[in-house]
Amino acid sequence: MKGVLDFFRTRPDRPPVSTDPEEIRRIYEKKRWSVFLSVTLGYGMFYVGRINLAVVKKPVLDEGLLSATEFGYVGSALLGTYAIGKAINGFISDRANIARFMSTALLLSAAANLAVGFSSAFWIMLLFWGMNGWFQSVGSAPSVVSLSQWFSRKEMGTRYGVWSASHGIGSGLTSYATAALVTWLGWRWGFWGPGLACAISALVMYHTMADRPQTLGLPAVADYRDDPVPPVGNRITLAQAQLEVLKRPAIWVLGIASSLMYVVRYGVNSWGMLYFQEARGYDLMSAGAAQSFYFVFTVLGAVACGFISDRFFRSDRNVPALLFGLLNVGALVGLFLVPPGCVWVDYLLLGLLGFAIGVLVAFLGGLMAVDICREEVTGAAMGMIGGLSYVGAAIQDTTSGILIDAGRTMVDGHVTYDFAPCFWFWIATSVASVLLTLTVWNARRPGEE
Repeated sequence: MKGVLDFFRTRPDRPPVSTDPEEIRRIYEKKRWSVFLSVTLGYGMFYVGRINLAVVKKPVLDEGLLSATEFGYVGSALLGTYAIGKAINGFISDRANIARFMSTALLLSAAANLAVGFSSAFWIMLLFWGMNGWFQSVGSAPSVVSLSQWFSRKEMGTRYGVWSASHGIGSGLTSYATAALVTWLGWRWGFWGPGLACAISALVMYHTMADRPQTLGLPAVADYRDDPVPPVGNRITLAQAQLEVLKRPAIWVLGIASSLMYVVRYGVNSWGMLYFQEARGYDLMSAGAAQSFYFVFTVLGAVACGFISDRFFRSDRNVPALLFGLLNVGALVGLFLVPPGCVWVDYLLLGLLGFAIGVLVAFLGGLMAVDICREEVTGAAMGMIGGLSYVGAAIQDTTSGILIDAGRTMVDGHVTYDFAPCFWFWIATSVASVLLTLTVWNARRPGEE
C-alpha cells in the first residue's frame, strides 16, 4: 500500500532546471500547453466512458434484459460512488501527482466498460458500473488542481471555461458515435467501443500530462507569471485549510444548489435519448444527433461563461448564474410543453438548454466555490461541490427511472412511457437551484468578506 501511495504522491521539488529566463519560458510554455490539452481532452474522454449508458437504454429495454427502474439503479450506482469518490479524491488531489492519478483512473474506467459489455445480468452491470463511478470520480477535481498549478489566477477564468467544455465534447462524441456503433454492431459495442477509446487515451495522457512545475525544476506559476496570490487571512496548514472548506456554509449551499441543477443535467444526459425516441418520435440515430446538438451547446456555454462573466460582469459570477438559471428553467419547460412534430423547435430549445447547463456546470459546479476558497485547497473545494452535485445526480437517476416506469403502458402491443412526472420533477429542482444560489450572493474568500 505504501508503494501504491508513493506512486500517486506528488514528487519532491527539484533544483531549478536553468537560470536562463528564456530557457525557463520555453520549457514552461511547452509544458503548459501539453498539460492544458491533456487535461481538457483527457477529461472529455472520462465522459465517453460513462455517458454511453444512455445510448444503449432503448435497445436493452427492447430486448427485455433490464427495466427502466433497473437502469435507474445501475445509473445511480455509478453516480453514487462517483459522488463519494469526488469528495474523497478532491482532497487527495491536492497532494497527488495528477498525471499518474488521472491516467490510471481512466484506464480502470476503460476496463470496467469492457467488463460491462461482456455481461447482460443486472447485478453484474450494477457492480461494474458502480466501480466505474469511483474511477470516473478522479476526473474533475484533479483537472482543476492541475490547471491551478500551471496557470495563474488571472488566466484561470478563461482556461477553466475552455476546460469545462471538455464534458460537452466527450458527451457529444459519445451520443452520436456510440449510437452509430450500437446501430451497426449491437448494444454491447456501446461499452466496448468507449472502453477501447478510454484505454488508448489513458496511455496518451500518462505521457503528456505533468506533475507540479516545481517537481520539474520550474518556478511556481505565480512567480513565473508575476501574478502573486494575495494574502488570505492568517496563513494556515493545508489540513487546516481543507477543514476550513468543510466548515464553510457557502460551500455547502453552492453544493446543494449544484446538486439540484445536476438533477436536470443528468436527467437530460441519462434519459434524453429515450425521451426523444419515446415521446417525440425520433429513431436512435436521430435521437443521438439531437443529444449531440445539445452537448455542442453545453460546450459553447462552458467556453463562453468565463468571457461573459469577465467581460460583462467584472468577473462576478452571481448575475450570470441567476440569468442562466432562469434560462435553464424556461428551456426545460418549453421542451416539455411544446407538442412534438417540429424538429427546429426541439433543436432551438435543446440549444438554449444546453448553453444554460454549460454555464451553470462551470459556475455552480466549481468556479464559484473556487472563487471563495484559498488557492491551495482548489481540489478540496471541487471535491466538496462535486460530491454534493453527484448525490443529486444519483438520486435523479433512480427517481427518474421509477417515475418513467410508473408511466409505462401498453398501446396496441407496444410499450410507451409517460415522461410528465419526470419532467415536473426536473423543473421543480431547477427552480429550487436558482433560489438557493441567490442566498450566497455576497460570499467571498476568507479574509475578504
